Amino acid sequence: MAEITRRAVLLGTAGAAGALTLAAVGGCGAPGTSGAPGTAVAVSGEAVRRAEAARRVVGQRTVSARLSPQVATIDLGGPRVQTWAYGQSLPGPLLRATAGDLMRVTVDNTLPAPTSVHWHGIALRNDMDGVPGLTQASIETSTSFAYEFTVPDPGTYFYHPHSGLQLDRGLHGALVVDDPHEPGRYDAEWVVVLDDWIDGTGTTPDDVLTNLTSHTARSPGGQSPDATDDTGSGTGGMGGMGGMGGGMGSTMRSPLLGGAGDIAYPHYLLNGRIPASPATLTGTAGQRVRIRLVNAGSDTAFRVALGGHQLTVTHSDGYPVQPTVTDALLIGMGERFDVLVTLADGAFPLVASAEGKNGHALAVVRTSAQAAPPTATTTPAELTRHVILGTDLRASDQARLPDRDTDTTHTLRLGGSMSGYRWTLNGATFPHVAPLDVSEGQRVRIRIQNATMMFHPMHIHGHTFALTDGAARKDTVIVRPMQQVDIALQADNPGQWATHCHNIYHAEAGMMATLSYRD
Repeated sequence: MAEITRRAVLLGTAGAAGALTLAAVGGCGAPGTSGAPGTAVAVSGEAVRRAEAARRVVGQRTVSARLSPQVATIDLGGPRVQTWAYGQSLPGPLLRATAGDLMRVTVDNTLPAPTSVHWHGIALRNDMDGVPGLTQASIETSTSFAYEFTVPDPGTYFYHPHSGLQLDRGLHGALVVDDPHEPGRYDAEWVVVLDDWIDGTGTTPDDVLTNLTSHTARSPGGQSPDATDDTGSGTGGMGGMGGMGGGMGSTMRSPLLGGAGDIAYPHYLLNGRIPASPATLTGTAGQRVRIRLVNAGSDTAFRVALGGHQLTVTHSDGYPVQPTVTDALLIGMGERFDVLVTLADGAFPLVASAEGKNGHALAVVRTSAQAAPPTATTTPAELTRHVILGTDLRASDQARLPDRDTDTTHTLRLGGSMSGYRWTLNGATFPHVAPLDVSEGQRVRIRIQNATMMFHPMHIHGHTFALTDGAARKDTVIVRPMQQVDIALQADNPGQWATHCHNIYHAEAGMMATLSYRD
């Protein structure tokens, strides 16, 4: 099999060649290596079909939808930007199903580039996961592709391309899977999508990556682009580079996360709006509201608080946690949290502060027509009170992974270098990272060690995992600088699964591997 390059996988340029090799792509994350004994499970092979058949039930309902990625001009609440979006709205259309439903989503690509759709957090069939070159060929311009899969688990999810930097345009939307046994202990629901925004403001995400790469490659005293820096020492001292990225580990720093990002975005959005013209969430005093929070940003963690209120966190990445009361919640890229809040009387700021950066997103929560709205620059006191991360939460009893012995263990060491803007797993960049080989039925332990001075939200496709010692079930977890996180995963969804940092610029720069099932 010809080598599939990193950019072919991430940018979705595998095209016809990718279509010819998909059945054999498993384990190609390390060309030239033999991997573990056994044959890589084919992404559309018998094991994948069997797993999907087990998810389907007699009388299964089908939920149909259509997505139209296209060039669009979007009003952000004042600034008008030309970008790529699913239709003419930002975020894209809310998709909704009930656990156990069959989803059938047709994607009509009218973009001037190939694309894909990844269903973030869903434990779906491997050939519908939306990673070009790994699980499917790209959806070429002026063509369509139909995704069809069962949604097995209730929760808050989202969808976005897995093609280059397209996520950092307007191509994302929420996917809510309802629980048929939901007790319904709330009166209303809001879906809140957070985003960092640069497209159409005089530059594009691809311009940003080019600037990061070229700037860091010519930095005085830097390493050669092929050098490996697993200490993360290259993440400091760059200084800010404005909207074109930079400040790694220096100007963009957080007391909670260390190095907090690479890009100083001009806008931060809540449901597609800037703070000067915010979205309004309307309720009634005394109502109990479920807020589904999605961080669709590419380079920004958000610290979220609702002025005058406390938040009760009930779910993390779709799975229930022991209810936890907090003033503020820190959400990494790709994470989702559900919170409950009992509304007071008045008008209050729901603020998502860009962690370690200058700026925030805002919505107005209004229960009184007479109350004066908060200003665009308001900063609720709750943001600096008690703040929790997903790693602070405990799984509810029904969400715990059953106890059993570990069958295989892997280590993922996160490294990075500013030289050439290079981000690594186990000292290599994708596709030269050795795959994490597993067999169906195994209990897998993965130790994620962050050897850099920047946080990384690590995401595994097609699975949820348990943070050890009874912590939350998740599919995306923040790993803080010079710390490690141990996770336990049940290998119950065969195929070839992308595993990567959900800072999309880090993934594009090589911080990606394959969780590879072997026969």
